[in-house]
Amino acid sequence: QLQACGGGLVQAGGSLRLSCAASGGTFSMRAMGWFRQAPGKEREFVAAIWWSAGTTYYADSVKGRFTISRDNAKKTLFLQMNSLKSEDTAVYYCAADRNLILSSIDSVPAYDYWGQGTLVTVSS
Repeated sequence: QLQACGGGLVQAGGSLRLSCAASGGTFSMRAMGWFRQAPGKEREFVAAIWWSAGTTYYADSVKGRFTISRDNAKKTLFLQMNSLKSEDTAVYYCAADRNLILSSIDSVPAYDYWGQGTLVTVSS
């Protein structure tokens, strides 16, 4: 089970930090990621991390502004979002998968486990 939190209302240029805690059962995820879905749009990739190595991947739209990280001991995923823009407004979802292959790390269908989503609203 994945539980995301940390969303809220922030002015453009501000920062937010999202968290996603994994619970229940043995944690053996190969990768975890953040996706977002704006109103009327499809869910899109934001960032992901290969859990064991800590290697990170980002969508071009957030590169240099967002940072994904993890706390292995606490089985928690983070997304530090800086220099937020109005176009970052969306519901943010964390996702995880045990058998992900690297070439699919930015693919929505590749992830089997999803959190409930947390709303981020950036006012201009």
